[in-house]
Amino acid sequence: MKHVIALDVGGTGMKAALVGADGTLLYEARRATGRERGPDAVVESILAFAADLRAYGEEHFGESALAAGVAVPGIIDAENGVAVYAANLGWRDVPMRRLLGERLGGVPVALGHDVRTGGLAEGRIGAGRGADRFMFIPLGTGIAGAIGIAGAIEAGAHGYAGEIGHIVIRPDGPDCPCGQRGCLETLASASAVSRAWAAASGAPEADAADCAKAVESGDPKAVEVWRDAVDALAAGLVTALTLLDPRTLIIGGGLAEAGETLFTPLRAAVEERVTFQKLPHIVPAALGDTAGCLGAGLLAWDLLSTEVSA
Repeated sequence: MKHVIALDVGGTGMKAALVGADGTLLYEARRATGRERGPDAVVESILAFAADLRAYGEEHFGESALAAGVAVPGIIDAENGVAVYAANLGWRDVPMRRLLGERLGGVPVALGHDVRTGGLAEGRIGAGRGADRFMFIPLGTGIAGAIGIAGAIEAGAHGYAGEIGHIVIRPDGPDCPCGQRGCLETLASASAVSRAWAAASGAPEADAADCAKAVESGDPKAVEVWRDAVDALAAGLVTALTLLDPRTLIIGGGLAEAGETLFTPLRAAVEERVTFQKLPHIVPAALGDTAGCLGAGLLAWDLLSTEVSA
């Protein structure tokens, strides 16, 4: 059975799969990234994982993978297949495409940014299926974004398109690691909600999920923390839809797991802010934490189709 290798590399864990031509996950596996062993060891872990996947495909599907796709965090040079910089993995200028290609016997390899790759999957086979213009926004440790246009993801001239988390919402707000103050991700990410709720509740270990539960039970302090985050998020989304006019906004990540506790007030807050803009559909992501892996598989299949057409 024809298949490709897909890898989604995170700060602490790697998700991998063998993906069929129709996007079906034929086999899934997970391993620790092992970043505590250093950046070179992480690269070797990825290469070894890919080689094991190739061997599994040969044994169980009767043939080797036709290509591989890998999604990684940080700054990437997709055209040249280089992981330029990833703070949480300690990488600088890792020639990932070349290294993976060599380990896998010369098969073509596609490299993608983790969020944009997840957005590709959500747009084609997830919550954005059928939408010609969409934006995928995962709310996790930070906030990033992927701009979808006609089934492809717009990376921008320098690979930085979609960084909605660094729109300044409150100029007098918290310091952001990017060097600005009051960026959206300092106010509305899962991490931001966790920090705010830990302070408001007096429970240092409390997190965003705890805050959501407290909101559902009517805790006034939790309601205030949640409202502040939703208001900030709505302001950022309205800026995005003013610039991009998407048909669908797909919200994922840890904060989206709160379901309608998030989506009901968020839709209302966005609607209150729009003037001339058309309201997009605001929907939860459909693929969960498999989006990056599925997207890496799609990148690999796209690469093969490009080579055939060339």
